[in-house]
Amino acid sequence: MREIIIAVNDANQRLDRFLRKYMPKAPLSRIYKAIRKEIKLNGKRASEASMLAEGDVLRIFMTDEEIEIYTEKPQHSSTRRDFEICYEDERIIVVSKPSGLLTHGDASQKKESLVNQVTDYLIEKGDYIPRIEKSFSPSPVHRLDRNTTGLVVFGKDAATLRTLSAALKRGGGFSRHYYTIVFGELRKRLELSGRLTKDEEKNIVRVIGAEGGEQGRHIETFVKPLYSSGGFTLVEVQLLTGRSHQIRAHLQHSGFPLIGDPKYGSGDANRILREKFGLRTQLLHAGSLVFAPMEEPLSYLEGLEIRAKLPAAWAKLQRELLGKEVL
Repeated sequence: MREIIIAVNDANQRLDRFLRKYMPKAPLSRIYKAIRKEIKLNGKRASEASMLAEGDVLRIFMTDEEIEIYTEKPQHSSTRRDFEICYEDERIIVVSKPSGLLTHGDASQKKESLVNQVTDYLIEKGDYIPRIEKSFSPSPVHRLDRNTTGLVVFGKDAATLRTLSAALKRGGGFSRHYYTIVFGELRKRLELSGRLTKDEEKNIVRVIGAEGGEQGRHIETFVKPLYSSGGFTLVEVQLLTGRSHQIRAHLQHSGFPLIGDPKYGSGDANRILREKFGLRTQLLHAGSLVFAPMEEPLSYLEGLEIRAKLPAAWAKLQRELLGKEVL
């Protein structure tokens, strides 16, 4: 039998969700069987929907050997730190992600992800101690594509993550501003809306108009031209909704594809840029964010603006394509 005292970061979540995080290697069927037959909450049987509170006593009547198998956690080791810290306090850390680094690991890049690197940093700093946490780990509240650079916000505790996630789901939290260079000379502000469908197998999205009915997910994108010259425009993009590949697909659909974008860009034009400048992927940078009014415990963040400097390669591209360094 194992006894767990529910701490602040484990509270305010359903019992089944806590167990799925506490025993990540256990099949769902095993977790629900344990809830029915082998678990007591404060001395009583509980349902999967029972909400945990700080100080609750959870007893799991399984063998220690089985629990150890199911609760095995990945080992963290400090190896690299490719990100830059743009802001940090006791509740959040905002970092700038470089191109080529995944926000979350996948089959091809399990260890060196932004999440693992930030987690290692917080372990070294003493802000996160894995051995005393049962179900919580610091996490980002949004993500960037592998080759998109710039700001990613992490919550250091469960209350912060819940507050930020709920705010973003409602369309609040913080406004996000991206910078990119597109093909074509855009002369006026665009306020784009539509719906986005995704081909999961090919990992590609498509913007559809009114003819698509209720297919896909609603998207809104605001595009502000900053400087145009020589067939290119430097733009600032504000996301009102945050969908996968939204900026890249929406601008391509509007006739202004991102330079270098292998999925949604112009193949022939990109080939020229690749040969001349070595540009092999989209040029997209999450350069700034501004926090909106939020509930406690994050009300102190209201109005805070955080910026991430442009990658070094941007300076040369601006001079070559636009005739001057605008940003």
